[in-house]
Amino acid sequence: MSSNEIEKLARNYIRNLADVLGPNVDVPAPDVYTNPQIMAYMLDEYETIVRKHAPSVITGKPLALGGSAGRSIATAQGGVYCIREAAKDLDLNLNGASVVVQGYGNAGSWAAKILKDTFNCKIIAVSDSKGGIYNENGIDPHEAALHKEKTRTVVGLDGTKEISNEELLELDCDVLVPAALENVITRKNVENISCKIIAELANGPTTPDADQILFQKGTLVIPDFLCNAGGVTVSYFEMVQGYYRYFWTEKELFEALNRVMTRAYRSTVEQSQKFDTHNRMGAYIIALERVITAMQLRGWI
Repeated sequence: MSSNEIEKLARNYIRNLADVLGPNVDVPAPDVYTNPQIMAYMLDEYETIVRKHAPSVITGKPLALGGSAGRSIATAQGGVYCIREAAKDLDLNLNGASVVVQGYGNAGSWAAKILKDTFNCKIIAVSDSKGGIYNENGIDPHEAALHKEKTRTVVGLDGTKEISNEELLELDCDVLVPAALENVITRKNVENISCKIIAELANGPTTPDADQILFQKGTLVIPDFLCNAGGVTVSYFEMVQGYYRYFWTEKELFEALNRVMTRAYRSTVEQSQKFDTHNRMGAYIIALERVITAMQLRGWI
């Protein structure tokens, strides 16, 4: 689509949904194939319709329009905080730990960069929809991102061997990061998954039956709605900043995100151990308990 077509689509989307959106109602956040410019079109269209300034109605905006520092990498950063905590639980030294990333979009590429730059992890394989690349000695995640920007795929990066997405998932590694499609780890391939940690940056990459098998195998899974919650958490932070008209530095924002993600991870593990179940069920238990508590306090039950 041309830039004009994208703008028309974004504005028309808001025109059709304006009645059910609002800073105190529902607040859209960016996702696949959206970017700060698209969110800016949406904000402008909403404010044109309601005829007032409403910076908290849309998140993922450019900084100049009330966006939040760190929003573009928040999903990956939140996932990395969870990986850090999981590594502590397994007594796994992330310095030199091997990492495989399926899906080299925004979340996957930033996760690879952060893991390499912060913990000196060794990124041995990455992939996108056109295929994957592998180098047992490590891939520079920044070079891979630049290559994808130029060629629209990571395939063909100098010094790497081409592999399929299916082969990539079954590589022997310390940390596997599914950051692309749903249902990629299933009953058919779960026995071949050979990693210590699965960090689900994608939505629904593991099927329920595979989840149970991974639990029995002793593989630590960080479930999607915990692992990739950094993005929506920072969208909430952006809403808060918009309300106050006071904006945080990136350092302040990531300190707050670190606290939220660490607390959420620890609570999940605590519940899963208490009920002798996998982490996804532990996270569900927390969510349901919060809903039940709110219902009780309201007098509904």
